[in-house]
Amino acid sequence: MSQQKSYRSAFITITILFFLWGFITVLVDSLIPRLKDVFELTYAKTVLVQFAFFVAFFVFSVPAGFLLSKIGYKKGIILGLVTMAIGCLLFYPAASNRLFSVFLIGYFTLAGGITILQVAANPYVALLGNEDGASSRLNLSQAFNSLGTTIAPVVGALFLLSDSVKSSEEIATLSEIERSDYYLAEAATVQTPFLAIAGFIGVLALLFFFIKLPKLMEENPKGGYIELLKNKLMLMGALGIFVYVGAEVAIGSFLVNYFYDMGLASVVAENDSMMNIANTIAKTFNQTFSGKDPKSLLGIFVIFYWGGAMIGRFVGAYLTKIVSPGKVLGTFATLAITMIVVSINTHGLISMWSILAVGLFNSIMFPTIFTLTLEGLGDLKAQASGLLCMAIVGGAIIPFIFGSLIDSFGFKTAFVLAIACYGYILFFGYKKHKLIIKS
Repeated sequence: MSQQKSYRSAFITITILFFLWGFITVLVDSLIPRLKDVFELTYAKTVLVQFAFFVAFFVFSVPAGFLLSKIGYKKGIILGLVTMAIGCLLFYPAASNRLFSVFLIGYFTLAGGITILQVAANPYVALLGNEDGASSRLNLSQAFNSLGTTIAPVVGALFLLSDSVKSSEEIATLSEIERSDYYLAEAATVQTPFLAIAGFIGVLALLFFFIKLPKLMEENPKGGYIELLKNKLMLMGALGIFVYVGAEVAIGSFLVNYFYDMGLASVVAENDSMMNIANTIAKTFNQTFSGKDPKSLLGIFVIFYWGGAMIGRFVGAYLTKIVSPGKVLGTFATLAITMIVVSINTHGLISMWSILAVGLFNSIMFPTIFTLTLEGLGDLKAQASGLLCMAIVGGAIIPFIFGSLIDSFGFKTAFVLAIACYGYILFFGYKKHKLIIKS
């Protein structure tokens, strides 16, 4: 009974971290439309923000797994949180001096801290009980990650996209004092939220210094990485994480621009029901949409993309208990493909709501692919987690390709890449389901 209580407390504590990195990751997405305007970037160059963020997973995942085996899980969490706080603080000088390169360094540092947390937290949750319930537990924990990703777009829309950004031509017409005031206001828009986040992370690091967590991960066995790289299913799972994160981030990063490109700002503004929805959400933060930038209005609806993922994970925590996780994964991938096909072949609000619905079917993919890949790996699970988190680099590579396709061919063509990603996830889920039936 005491062990179950210890596991429950540990689960709640680690779930706070899931919420935190979910919130910060999607807040990055909210900044993209603003950075595009501020620095007058192409879509491909804008995604360098995501590239800097997600490439850190590729660089730090394996070293993070090695580091955690040496310094311990608790110290690893504190180190990860401190690194995240440093990354957030770097946004202050970046915004003050309008240096895009420092923004990229800040995101890279922030992601380095998140990587340390990800490598340890995902298998840790999976180990807090029997292996059969691993997918269900991780889906539940990831549901709170999705709660963070649901709140973040609202914060981004209301506080990062809430006013119009001037073009270089408009700035050139301002007086010296007006230009200085404008730059200060622009900097404060970015600085304030991330200073608050850095403070919250600092408090969380102090809390983790004093709490106790059950020790579940032993030192990594030697030669484990070589053995894992020979495991075909392990490599298939890593590719599944790569394409899933890539597709989810690519869609989420460009939703506001996609809606804007389709001319949906005026459609939403002229629709009473849509404006009621937008203002109801905004009122939660004591805001309204009167006179705000159209991208802010469109950005508020991104909450349904990430909110769908949250709802789906709560549902998925139950579904993966009663149905084969591989079968659930394949079904959700099929539905995601269907929603994308509907969106690129329709217009107006149908196109808008169908692409937002992809978030619902994204929901169970990461935790389910993760736990299906860890099945049967025994003592190699911690090292496998490092390789799987390394595959999160898909969030850097696929959105960059996606953005390049938009620049060259437009949104409708670019979404074919997302369809291909979900097609592979469908194949992986089918493969694992068949293996479970045979065994």
